[in-house]
Amino acid sequence: MPDSLQDLAAPDGICYGCGSAHPAGLRIKSRWDADGVHVVATHLPDATFSGWPGLVYGGLLAMLVDCHSNWTAMAWHYRAEGRAPGSLPRIECVTAHLGLDYRRPTPMGVPLTLRARVEGEVARRTRVLCEVLADGQVTALGDSTFVRVDVARLAAAARGA
Repeated sequence: MPDSLQDLAAPDGICYGCGSAHPAGLRIKSRWDADGVHVVATHLPDATFSGWPGLVYGGLLAMLVDCHSNWTAMAWHYRAEGRAPGSLPRIECVTAHLGLDYRRPTPMGVPLTLRARVEGEVARRTRVLCEVLADGQVTALGDSTFVRVDVARLAAAARGA
């Protein structure tokens, strides 16, 4: 299996959901699908992320869609520029809008598949559509927007600099 986008482009990433270097995080791994259009990932939630008995906590689904969709946007940016993930300068995006529709209960104990693609143009602001599937059934749909950023400038702005 090819290396994940996270491992290639941000092996030092510390995001709880998708950071390869987070010591206790979920470390989701996103990869291009064979169709060349979608980016896919799988995740098996553990009991820590139970909502109602036997069901996945909706907040976990939001985190998975957020992280995976962001990596989908970044993967499409690398491809639009004809560059491999991990090539410099690093491409980074942040969430501008996270939209999530819960379509049906998501059962615990079942591997979840995340399947995402860019809708429309790859630009500074990029729209990503993401499905969450459990046992082949769509349980949630994401419709989110990600903005390409300079992380150093973003961190400075967050500190009021």
